[in-house]
Amino acid sequence: MDPADVSMVRAERDASPQRFAEFDPQDSFGQHYGPRRDEVPGSPYEKRGGRGEEEREEEERVSESGSTTTRESVEIEPIRGAGHGPLTREQTQTERINSHLERHPTALDRIETHRSQHSTTVGALASLRSRKSRPLPNFGAGKPYPPLLPEREEYVVEFDGHEDPSHPQNWPTKEKILIAAILAFDSLAATFGSSVFSNATSVVAKIYGVGMEVGTLATSLYVLGYAFGPILWAPFSELYGRKVPILVSSFGFGVFSIGVAVAKDLQTVMICRFFGGLFGSAPLAIVAAVFSDMFNNEVRGISIAVFSATVFMGPLLAPFIGGFITTSYLGWRWTEYITAIMGFTACILALLFQRESYPPVVLVDKARELRRRTKNWGIHAKQEEVEVDLRELVTKNVSRPLRILFTEPIVFLISLYMAFIYGLLYLFLTAYALVFQRVYGFSPGVGGLPYFGMITGELIAFVVVIAMQKSYVNKLKANEGVPVPEWRLPIVVGGGISFAVGLFWFGWTGYQGSVHWIVPTLSGLCTGFGIFAVFLQLLNYIVDAYLMFAASAIAGNTFLRSLFGCIFPLFATYMFDGMGIEWASTLLGCVALALVPMPVIFLFKGKSIRRRSKMAPAIDLKLDDKRRAMADEENGLAGGESSGSSDPQGSGEKEKEKEKEKER
Repeated sequence: MDPADVSMVRAERDASPQRFAEFDPQDSFGQHYGPRRDEVPGSPYEKRGGRGEEEREEEERVSESGSTTTRESVEIEPIRGAGHGPLTREQTQTERINSHLERHPTALDRIETHRSQHSTTVGALASLRSRKSRPLPNFGAGKPYPPLLPEREEYVVEFDGHEDPSHPQNWPTKEKILIAAILAFDSLAATFGSSVFSNATSVVAKIYGVGMEVGTLATSLYVLGYAFGPILWAPFSELYGRKVPILVSSFGFGVFSIGVAVAKDLQTVMICRFFGGLFGSAPLAIVAAVFSDMFNNEVRGISIAVFSATVFMGPLLAPFIGGFITTSYLGWRWTEYITAIMGFTACILALLFQRESYPPVVLVDKARELRRRTKNWGIHAKQEEVEVDLRELVTKNVSRPLRILFTEPIVFLISLYMAFIYGLLYLFLTAYALVFQRVYGFSPGVGGLPYFGMITGELIAFVVVIAMQKSYVNKLKANEGVPVPEWRLPIVVGGGISFAVGLFWFGWTGYQGSVHWIVPTLSGLCTGFGIFAVFLQLLNYIVDAYLMFAASAIAGNTFLRSLFGCIFPLFATYMFDGMGIEWASTLLGCVALALVPMPVIFLFKGKSIRRRSKMAPAIDLKLDDKRRAMADEENGLAGGESSGSSDPQGSGEKEKEKEKEKER
C-alpha cells in the first residue's frame, strides 16, 4: 500500500471527537452554520453567533432570482484583475489565490464562460434553499463537524491553461472531425425520418381507411415532436453533458421507428411517429452546441454549416428514397426499418467514439480522478455544486428555452423568420408532389428526384459560405479573436431575396405542365440557396450572440419552427387546390419578401439590442467599450482639461473607467 494511504488509514483509526474538535479552535464552522440550525431545539449551534440577518436576506434574494449576476459569477472579477473598490467575502478569498491563477486571455474567457454556465444552471443555488428549509443533521458517531475548507476556491478544478489537452477545443483535429461526422449523421437520420414517410401517406391512408389529411398527420406529428423535444433535451445537456442525451435519444429514436414499422393499427403509427420525432429532436438542439464546445470562432461557422446541411438535406433526400421503397416489393414499412437502422447505427458510433464535450462536465470527470488519486475529498468542479431540484427544473430550466424565445427580441424575430422557411420546407413535400406527380404525371419515386434542384442550391450556398470563411477569419483576427454576430447577416439578405424569387419561379412555371419539367426543378436552385443561406447564418448568429445559452436558444428556436413545420403540411393541399399552384406560390413569395428587411434591421441595430439583453454575453460590445475608453484617454491626454470639461459623464467617472480598463 502507498505510504500516504497507510498514513491516512492510521489517522482515521486514531481519530476521536476530541481530536476533531482541536482542528477548529476558533469555532469557524459553528459561526458559519449556526444560524441555519436556529430552528432546531437543542442544537449544539443554537446560541452561537453567525452571519448577520442582512447577509442571510441577501443570500435568499440571490437564490430566488434568476439573474446571472450571482456570488459565484462575480468571483471571476478578481481573477481577471479588476478588483477596485471594496471586495465581497468571496472576492477577498479569491484575491488571496489570485497570484497563481491563469492569466492567458483565452483561459480567462473560458473560466468566465464556465462560471456563467454554472451560475445559471438549474440547482446551482438550490443548496441555499435546502439548507434553510430543513435542519442540519448531526455528523454522527459523536463527532463534531470538521472545519470548513480554508479557501473553497482553491479546491475548484479548472483547465490547465489555454492549451490544456482535455479542453474540447484542444482535442486532436482528427478526433473532432470524427465526432462531428457522427453527430452530422445522427442529425441526418433524424431529419431523414421526418419526410421518408411522406410518400407512404397515401398507402397508409388507404390501408386504414382514412383520408389524406389524417395520413398527413404522421408527418405533422413527427415534426410536432421536434417542437417539444428540445425543451427537454437542451436543459438535460446543460446538466449532464452532451453525450448522454445523444445516446438516449438516438436509441429511443430507433426503438420508436421500429414501433411504426411493426404497427398493427393507425393509432400506433401516429403515437410512435410523435415519439420518434421527440427523440429525434435531440440532435437539432444539441449538435450545434457540441460544435460550439469543440470548435473556436474561426472554424465554428464551417461546423455549423455542416450541421445545417444535414438538417435540410435529410428532408429533401428522403422523399424519393421513400417513394421507391413504397412502390417496391419492400412496402411502406421498410421506410421505417431503414430509419431505425440509421438511428441505431448513430447510437453505436456515438457510444464508441464520442467524448463528452461540455466543459463543466469534463471538469467533473477531472475532479473525480483527482479525488481518487490524491485522497483529497474537497477537490470538486463547479458543476458538482449543483443540486437538482425537480421544482426548479420544471419552472426554470425546462422553461428557459421558451423564456429566451419570448423575452429576447433577437431570438423571437429570427426564429419567426426561420420558422416560416422551415414550414415551407415541409410544405414543399406537398407542393412538389402536386406539381410533379399530379401535373407532370411522375411516379412517387421519380417525383422525388426534382428535390435535387433544392439540394444543389443548398450545396452552392454551402460552398459560398466556406469561401466567405477566410474573410470572416481575417475580421476575427483583426478584432482580437472576438466575434461580432452581425458579421453573419449580409448573406442572409441575399439568401432571403433568392428564396422569394425561387417561390415565384416554381409557382408560375409548374402550374400547367406546358413548360418542361426541368424549369420548375431549376427553381430549387434559388429556393435551396435561400433556405441554406438564411437558416445557416441566422443559426450562427444565435450561437455567436448567446454562446453559453446556445443550446437553450436553439431549443426555443426549434420549438417555434417545428410548430410551423407541423402545421404547414396540413393546409398545403387545401391552399394549392383552392388558390391554384401559381397564386399560392405568389402569396408565399410575398410573405418571404416582407421578411427580408428583418436581418437588415439586426445588421444595423443588432448591437444596441444585444446591449440591453439579459442573456446575450455581448463580448464584442465590451471590447468596443474598452477601445472607446482608450480613445477617450488618448484624446484627453492630447486635449488637456478642455476635453475633460466637455465630457457629459464627468471626468471623475471616466478616470475610474480608464483605471479599470488598464488593470484588465
